Amino acid sequence: MQQIEVKTDGVLTKDIIRRWAGAHQGDNLMALDLMAVKSHLEEQPPIQFAAVERVLPHTLKLTVTERDPIAQTLVTRALPNGKKEQAVYDFDADGFAMTPLDFRWRTSLPAPNETLPILVGVAGDNIEAGRQIESVQVRAALRLIDQFDRSPMVGLADLAKINVGMPEILQATTSQGAQITFSLDHFDTQLRRWRLIYDQYQRWGRAIATADLSISNNIPVRWVAANAAPTPAPKMPVPHRTRKKNV
Repeated sequence: MQQIEVKTDGVLTKDIIRRWAGAHQGDNLMALDLMAVKSHLEEQPPIQFAAVERVLPHTLKLTVTERDPIAQTLVTRALPNGKKEQAVYDFDADGFAMTPLDFRWRTSLPAPNETLPILVGVAGDNIEAGRQIESVQVRAALRLIDQFDRSPMVGLADLAKINVGMPEILQATTSQGAQITFSLDHFDTQLRRWRLIYDQYQRWGRAIATADLSISNNIPVRWVAANAAPTPAPKMPVPHRTRKKNV
């Protein structure tokens, strides 16, 4: 094998993908176990899917789909020695956990204003890198974030923090300081309600301080003067890649 060709849809460097594949120039291309190479790649939490192909006479082709992190959490975990440690995890929209990418593995660094919503109230003992988290609350928060990015509220507010520690609801805080409460499903309906309330209060010269969208009728809303609410900081739009399934 004279060449290992790498293609990815994300930010991982070709060198780290080649290293994770466990294949090397000079290996016998025909004797190479392609399923083992695929398995080595997909064992890495940042990689969602890998395709491995022989291109005769001398090339191994690796095509990788990366996980796209949409939220982050900081948790405290108990160690076997009785001590505790703090750890940071990212989640993709499907609930798979991963540690933030080492900057040496990236082709580019995140933009300064490219921040992820923070999930608070996540139980650290329930997280394992490369595995889907089972928490109903966390999975609901990830669906909310995913749908928010395609909702009528994009550009008018953003989700800075989501508290997943309360049963049956999610409490989101925007970077402008508003607190918005959601039930765990029908986010499209709740986000449309938020936009209707937002528009009405803008016409009145007011901004939302708190709103409970988990209640379908007579939604409780507390307001402040619109000029007292911070303006949303501009953010780069985050393109949503089609998530491929490993079948």
